[in-house]
Amino acid sequence: MKLIPLILAAFGATAAQAADSIIVQSTTSTANSGLYEAILPTFKDTSGITVNVVAVGTGQAIRNAENCDGDVLLVHAKPSEEKFVASGGGLERTDLMYNDFVVVGPANDPAQVASATNITDALTKIANAGTLFTSRGDDSGTHKKERVLWAAANLTPADASGTWYRETGSGMGATLNAAVGMGAYTLTDRATWISFQNKSDFKILLEGDETLFNQYGVILVNPDKCPNVDATSGQAFIDWLLSDAGQSAIAGYKLDGQQLFFPNAPK
Repeated sequence: MKLIPLILAAFGATAAQAADSIIVQSTTSTANSGLYEAILPTFKDTSGITVNVVAVGTGQAIRNAENCDGDVLLVHAKPSEEKFVASGGGLERTDLMYNDFVVVGPANDPAQVASATNITDALTKIANAGTLFTSRGDDSGTHKKERVLWAAANLTPADASGTWYRETGSGMGATLNAAVGMGAYTLTDRATWISFQNKSDFKILLEGDETLFNQYGVILVNPDKCPNVDATSGQAFIDWLLSDAGQSAIAGYKLDGQQLFFPNAPK
């Protein structure tokens, strides 16, 4: 099933060419966590609309939406989302749900990140120790957040690219696999971490800093700019996500007893 939306997007197909279906350009974290598999059947049963998800990094998802390759955008980089709307690429952006980012690393914790008082302190310890850190390096929402955090700490890890700072250019799962393989630290969204199977001895070493808040938003691609957008079906999906039923479905998705996303759509 996951190959179908990728093929559709590659050929520029949209909901107008596939009756009762829409394409959602999505961040990988929502897809990799299993959220869509959990909630989309309920939406399909109530609406008759099939949702095809294209899961890529947030930056690429926005670019795809700008190219009219989709009906709905669901990502997690609010400044970029607002820019997308302001440029006319999408209609109103609405908060949908949130979780947080965490720093994970090996149990022996060579940079002593677990003793850090906040994320700035943690990143400073990593940089000063020159311990390995894997970055997605792919312009995803997580990568965008990571760059903001390094900048706030007055650090430029890109100067150390290829030494202790390793950019994978890959999704979160692949980056976590690389981190585990190298014994490196990395920044990940909590949902992907919970659902990640290859943890080895890795654990969360830094969490709870308010700057690690991770907000997701949802946007209808502008049908005036992209006439092939199925605005009716796309808006129906958005309305369901924001409704009590959709928000309850999001809140009800758990793995190992842990809630992965917390709905916060405006009432």
